[in-house]
Amino acid sequence: MKTRIGILGMGGVGGYFGGLLAKEYYKSDSVEVVFIARGETQKVIAKNGVKIITDSDEIIAFPFVVSNDSEVIGKLDFLICATKTYDIEESLNSIKKCITKNTVILPLYNGVDASERISELFPENEVLQGCVYVVAMILSPGIIKKKGVYEKLFFGSTMASLTTLNKLQSIFKTASIESYLVENIDEVIWEKFVFISALASATSYLNENIGDILKNKASRELYFSLLNEITLLAAVKGLNLPEDIIMQSILKLEKSPHDATSSMHRDFIALRKNELESLTGFVINEAQKYEVDVPTYEMVYKKLFFSDRSTE
Repeated sequence: MKTRIGILGMGGVGGYFGGLLAKEYYKSDSVEVVFIARGETQKVIAKNGVKIITDSDEIIAFPFVVSNDSEVIGKLDFLICATKTYDIEESLNSIKKCITKNTVILPLYNGVDASERISELFPENEVLQGCVYVVAMILSPGIIKKKGVYEKLFFGSTMASLTTLNKLQSIFKTASIESYLVENIDEVIWEKFVFISALASATSYLNENIGDILKNKASRELYFSLLNEITLLAAVKGLNLPEDIIMQSILKLEKSPHDATSSMHRDFIALRKNELESLTGFVINEAQKYEVDVPTYEMVYKKLFFSDRSTE
């Protein structure tokens, strides 16, 4: 029987990595890749495939099927979730008929509590943990732009069988996805969260891209303050992050395309629903639990919360 992989969320992350999987396994005898999409995105991909534009080339990939109808999607062996964090519950509940007790779920979100939230919805399922580093965004429905060469996918689990994990890793490797099956996945996800939370908070608060923050002293200082506060919180929580996590985060920022920004910042600019609660508010809530002072996060959150017009 074929292994059936669903991609839930055809944004930058889902569109890019889903596209690589679809390209490799198009008309495969062993794997079927299913895109779960609706509206204009579904129509465009059904007709033209998903187009991925990188700095050096373009690829077009067609999935086995693209749909938001559970009957058309069918039962899934693996489900890769890459919607926004505010859509976790609604998006998964919309396709719960496709999720059997044997479906293995891999969340690839920006936040750190996705696996826990998904396990509450599907307590019988193996829910892995994962995160990605990639600068990719939607140019228009079905068209993904990926900037820079940096891309990594990390995943793991303390509960899932090694057979399951190795099978998924083999599927990724065959599709030329730079993926890493790691034991310390909690720490890896928090490493990413330190980077993306501080970056999303700083770019959105300052209304600046990465290059602006690097060249502006006051902006850099705000970014450093955010990094200091979130790493202190991680330490108090008992997470074993690298001692040079702040320097690592700064180096990642310097290696990122300087004209790029965070997806949360792009959502604020476009007056779209955003991930403020998952990326900034979550840090404040955790800090209160652990009695850690995070004054810069509180200042950033307050300004962004009251300036957020996406819910008006």
